[in-house]
Amino acid sequence: MFRKTSILAAFTILVLGLPLLGMYLPDRSALLTFPPLTRPAAHEPFSWPVFTIYIFVAIGTFSIIGMLSRKSRPVCSLAPPPGKRRLPWWGWLASGILLASWFLAWTRMPWFVFFQRHTYIPLWFSYILVANALCFRQSGNCPLLNKPGFFLTLFPVSSVFWWYFEYLNQFVHSWYYTGVDYGPIRYSMHATLSFCTVLPAVYTTRTVIANTWWFKQRFHGLPKIWKSESLLLSWSVFLAGCSGLVGLVVWPDQLFSMVWIAPLLIFTSLQRMAGLTSIFSAMADGDWRPALSSAMAALICGFFWEMWNYYSLAKWMYSIPYVDRFRIFEMPVLGYLGYFPFGLECIAIAEFFAVSQAHGKK
Repeated sequence: MFRKTSILAAFTILVLGLPLLGMYLPDRSALLTFPPLTRPAAHEPFSWPVFTIYIFVAIGTFSIIGMLSRKSRPVCSLAPPPGKRRLPWWGWLASGILLASWFLAWTRMPWFVFFQRHTYIPLWFSYILVANALCFRQSGNCPLLNKPGFFLTLFPVSSVFWWYFEYLNQFVHSWYYTGVDYGPIRYSMHATLSFCTVLPAVYTTRTVIANTWWFKQRFHGLPKIWKSESLLLSWSVFLAGCSGLVGLVVWPDQLFSMVWIAPLLIFTSLQRMAGLTSIFSAMADGDWRPALSSAMAALICGFFWEMWNYYSLAKWMYSIPYVDRFRIFEMPVLGYLGYFPFGLECIAIAEFFAVSQAHGKK
């Protein structure tokens, strides 16, 4: 527990403090305001060379995933999936609430004006319940029922987690909100309640993916990377993450992607240097399922985030340098690549608190 507490403290100090090293720039003095409502900002225009580089990154990423799927060895010892269970009654209820919330979010009926800006919250709370119901249908259990204490802890942790990305966005101005013209206190309360759904949604979606028979049979026996004794690699990753956080303040347009990558590099390298497991630990044994299921879960949640956001009254918009074109909903198509490292971050933080809670009970 001492090592885990030390990691959390070091991570917090680093991810909050490192961006401030770039605050010596004259035009950075007014960045840290409350609440951190980012406004539209001017960025570098669209660039075909940069866009092409990111396209090759995307093609390479999906090609590697496809290659790993073909080369992985099925686990013959796994029992075949049981007969299909019924969706529990509360899953059907949550599905109804989700559909009703979706309808209300995308319509502008006069009697609903007072609640129109708040549809995000019932949408995502019902999504989390539906995802738990799907887990229950798959295996007879789900995170909400199997580990209720841990799962409920994810909600406040999630709020703090996403507020941190709002903090980083003050330096890069990649997204901003419209339709949220509240006072500071009301905005902070509304935002905190909305942000608390992020980790539970990604964690439960990842559980659904991990429970599928197709996924269980793939992505094993693959190349082994980041062995626990590779201290040099851990330090290299750590320094790269720290440099990324400082650099995104100095060169926000060039290093805007570090918002999603740098915290992941810092957190996982701290875990490895302390001798603890990380989201990448299973890769040392050739099992890529934990990492890939995490990335895929965030991508699935990302699709629903962007889709439900599109016609909502209170919503977010994007302003991204170099690649701000060819949008799927409000998100430029290449922006969806950010969900891959973001999913790893979500599960890394969630599992960190899961293990901490388990140790606390002992």
